Amino acid sequence: MKKVLIANRGEIAVRIIRTLKEMNIKSVAVYSTADKDSLHVALADEALCIGPPPSNESYLNIDRILTAAEISKADAVHPGYGFLSETPEFAKRCEENGITFIGPTSKIMQKMGDKAEARSTMKEAGVPVIPGSDGVVDSLESVRAVIKTIGYPVVIKAVSGGGGKGMRFVHDEASLEKSYKEAKKEAKNAFNDDRIYVEKYISKARHIEVQVVGDGNGGAVHLYERDCSIQRNNQKLIEEAPAEILSGESRKFITETTRNAIAKLDYGGAGTVEYLYVEEEDEFYFIEMNTRIQVEHTVTEEITGVDIVRLQVEVALFNELNISQRDININGFAIETRVNAEDPEKNFQPAPGQIEMLHFSLGRGVRVDTAVYPGYKIPPNYDSMIAKVIVSGRDRPEAINKMTHVLDETVIGPLKTNLDFQYYLMQHPNYIKNIVDIKFLQRNKIIEDQEDKNA
Repeated sequence: MKKVLIANRGEIAVRIIRTLKEMNIKSVAVYSTADKDSLHVALADEALCIGPPPSNESYLNIDRILTAAEISKADAVHPGYGFLSETPEFAKRCEENGITFIGPTSKIMQKMGDKAEARSTMKEAGVPVIPGSDGVVDSLESVRAVIKTIGYPVVIKAVSGGGGKGMRFVHDEASLEKSYKEAKKEAKNAFNDDRIYVEKYISKARHIEVQVVGDGNGGAVHLYERDCSIQRNNQKLIEEAPAEILSGESRKFITETTRNAIAKLDYGGAGTVEYLYVEEEDEFYFIEMNTRIQVEHTVTEEITGVDIVRLQVEVALFNELNISQRDININGFAIETRVNAEDPEKNFQPAPGQIEMLHFSLGRGVRVDTAVYPGYKIPPNYDSMIAKVIVSGRDRPEAINKMTHVLDETVIGPLKTNLDFQYYLMQHPNYIKNIVDIKFLQRNKIIEDQEDKNA
């Protein structure tokens, strides 16, 4: 019998453990002292403490996680999302220690994690990219040369970036030098890597992403696409599948183009290729690839009936991709809202604390992925997301209606959450009409435009 160690915590660890149980594969949980009473610890077949609450002493500590894998005699490690999930060094260390890493190889992870190299790689594979620099720009003069070709506005991005770190929007020459220096400094502080590249800034677009799974040997399937345009500070709030805005021809183009590119890479495991989509032009522009499972994989599972975690495990442990493209079809519509322990009235400040009241509205077409329970104390050390509420319907209006009622019935207290904020978004007229883009919150005066501060 195989055994898998989950190098993560919270709802994604619980999610992985449940699929492993269905596959009759033993699970090993790791946890920090702050998570000793966590649900993933209780559900796993084995559990090992790997350190104190700070992430760099526990969930980000490669040595301690590999020691736990050795002690438990785990055959494989599933990294989940976040933490070490896109760290090439972690995948490489697993490879060197004879432990199967459930994800792509460290070389492919390195290639796609370097955003400048990923851009070049995908461009060579026939994927449409945003006009910009061919790789890293190493001086202000080089940046100016790129801008001379593509024009303002532009966005300066950190090669190792994520979550908006090391990113600056530049609208004119007057703010270029300041933005360039700030982007490099922030990138150095956040990622210890101050390399940057430049792209044309597309001011109005949707965030469309394609879910793919490869077998590592030139075979790949896509599981269609998601629309993740509702965001705050580059962090997704609401995700939908499929992207209703796309025509059949546009859907076929971007999903097949993406699948072919992933096959050419000999990519193994689940991944997501993200695009900006400009409706007026019916054009897609590659942003980045995430070489891991996504938070929002749930909506794809709901419309396709495919267990993506199971596919990850089958490819990694058994070298099998037991599904073909003709087996994958869209059925209905799904929406996910992220429930965070935070206070929207205080600029979404994290609000950890003990849960005393907890009720999720469950019923037909409703799924809740969570690791919280009555009496659980949310630690202040990690991400504020505590649950994902997913609903399925025949179409988008039915799913929106269902999600509205589910959020209305859900109770989490006494700590602050964003439930009311998500309920408000579900009822917003422009959201209901699908008049949406990545600046939805700013255009509708729901939050302040952070771009103004970074310009």
